Amino acid sequence: MSIVPKTVNPDLQKERQNATFNVEDFALWWHGDAEQLKFKRELETYMLNDRNEDASTVHYKSHEDIYNTAVEDAIKAAQKLRKLQEQRNPGGKDIWPGKYGAPECWGSMPAGNPFTVQFAMLVDAIRKQGTDEQFEKFGKRAENFEICATYAQTELGHGTFLRGLQTRADFDRDTDEFVLNTPTLTAYKWWPGGLGHSSNYCLVVANLYIDNDPKGMAMFMVQLRDEDTHMPLPGIDVGDIGKKLGFFGVNNGYLGLKNVRIPRTNMLMRNVQVNRDGSYVKNPVTVLAYFSMVLVRCIIARNNALVLSMAATIATRYSAVRRQSPINNNEPEPQIIDHVTQQMKLFPEIASSIAYKLAATKLWSLYDQTSAGIELGEYSHLPEMHALACSMKVLCSSDSASGVERLRLACGGHGYLTSSNLGNLYVAATAACTYEGENTVLLLQVGRFLMKSYRQALAGEPLSPTVAYLRDSLRNSDFGEWSGSWQNMVKALQFTAANKTRIAFENYSERLKSGETEGEAANNTGLEYTQAAELHGRSFVIANFLEEVTGPSGKLRNPAFNKVLEDLLELYLLHITLKHMNDILRFIKISNADLRSLQSRLEQALKSLRPNAVAICDGFDYHDNSLKSTLGSYDGNVYERLFEAAKKSPLNNESVPKSFHTHLKPFMKSKM
Repeated sequence: MSIVPKTVNPDLQKERQNATFNVEDFALWWHGDAEQLKFKRELETYMLNDRNEDASTVHYKSHEDIYNTAVEDAIKAAQKLRKLQEQRNPGGKDIWPGKYGAPECWGSMPAGNPFTVQFAMLVDAIRKQGTDEQFEKFGKRAENFEICATYAQTELGHGTFLRGLQTRADFDRDTDEFVLNTPTLTAYKWWPGGLGHSSNYCLVVANLYIDNDPKGMAMFMVQLRDEDTHMPLPGIDVGDIGKKLGFFGVNNGYLGLKNVRIPRTNMLMRNVQVNRDGSYVKNPVTVLAYFSMVLVRCIIARNNALVLSMAATIATRYSAVRRQSPINNNEPEPQIIDHVTQQMKLFPEIASSIAYKLAATKLWSLYDQTSAGIELGEYSHLPEMHALACSMKVLCSSDSASGVERLRLACGGHGYLTSSNLGNLYVAATAACTYEGENTVLLLQVGRFLMKSYRQALAGEPLSPTVAYLRDSLRNSDFGEWSGSWQNMVKALQFTAANKTRIAFENYSERLKSGETEGEAANNTGLEYTQAAELHGRSFVIANFLEEVTGPSGKLRNPAFNKVLEDLLELYLLHITLKHMNDILRFIKISNADLRSLQSRLEQALKSLRPNAVAICDGFDYHDNSLKSTLGSYDGNVYERLFEAAKKSPLNNESVPKSFHTHLKPFMKSKM
């Protein structure tokens, strides 16, 4: 019998009644339009309506049982999506497999999805890197779930440095086959989701050798297990890598290969080929080999923005319900959201999640444009797209990880409970800091892109749109007057990013002149590379946020709603500007009065957002079964839900645990 009331907590209800805008306006904007919002809600309800098991009890299971639950849930979700696809759009792919990894389905697979990599990365990799015939042979089977497959790139001893991968694929001219080996323990593939026991095929990234001559990285479709018995094939050593901080049911695995032979035609050959006679046709553009990773980084940017908004929803609702610490003596305990220090924990993270969601949407648009260009043989946008995807992956993952942790701490001790779900959101966010390119390594790649771009700017050559500000800084070495307007703050961060890039370039050049090799000079300038790269990414995010709120679309919105977006923009710009003030002050003159004004504006921004914080989070429109949080449910009945979750602990199934009789009682009676 549930003890949770059917009514909404009065403090939370009051917050909703006092909002200055229509929550539905926010939800429509956040999800795109009325049609997309309607479908999102229908899909979410459809995917969650027949779940019998309480998601909050998953963590009580063993590692094996969690995995088995994850497989069961993932298959059930696939079946439901396929059925819905046939009902709504037979022959289409927008629902299945298009929505399989979408946020609307996260709540239906609380243990994680062992097949995420298959549908988020592998199918697209075969489509982009394989020939049409290879996609027909492998890609369609994976897309139709006729086989289970994953993408194996990272090794036990090598991650982001792909040229260092030790897995070998040697071409055998006599048999027209490749022979794959992981020659050392550190060459074992390590981490791919679903590799452990879920996949019977795998796209293996290996270094290609012809007559022992290295040709560079290539991709090979390898069968791992028998399709009927699921037993590993000869030469295959495969299994699960063990329990992790999170993603418990994803079945991340290891893979060793010993003289595994595959047909030559199992190498993906859209962009690079090995012919029957052993002749090699290299990639027209090297970065094409990494384009599948660019897609995944776009997904990470979007997903981490959503993870942050979910954590913000939980912490903000809890902060409206929790009462503690009177502001004035002899007054009742206020909602903790009334404390300015609590607002500073919550509201910047709400604004950050929105800023990153907008940036991720823009990133997706640029990805589609770049992908369309590649189809026509146009590769000029690839370097910019790669650098931008790296930047957004880094910032979205690192800021969401620190943001979720900040929000967890904002919930006090209750945030430490698994039932709050903030721990799961944190590990989901922080995992993204290392997979698909470790963040520091990606910043260094962006730094190298900035060095090349700055060299082009000095030479007067055309620049990519996202680094056009470098030329502006060369034309005007003096920033000019600080006004503190939104446009002025965006310009200030771009100016600072440009000058950090300039200093990194100058120091790198000086190191070369002093006799250091290019590698040594780049390594010794690494700190400056990463600093410039971070500011470059932040400049993109804030400029994009400014355009969304003040551009043409902003003028068409309901004024009350757009005022809320303006308040969020104001807070975010102030938050980022103050965060990087030490860098800004190095290049721009800002008076003490200006700095005090920024502090006053920050406090006013918090005050302006206070009446609307809960309503903004309601506008994210998360289903309770997606949030999976005792602290963040829509009804706000926090304490009843906490107590109900505690009662479900297996330790409470018996009043007296076995350990009392076997250990505790004998010890107390032993008269030590």
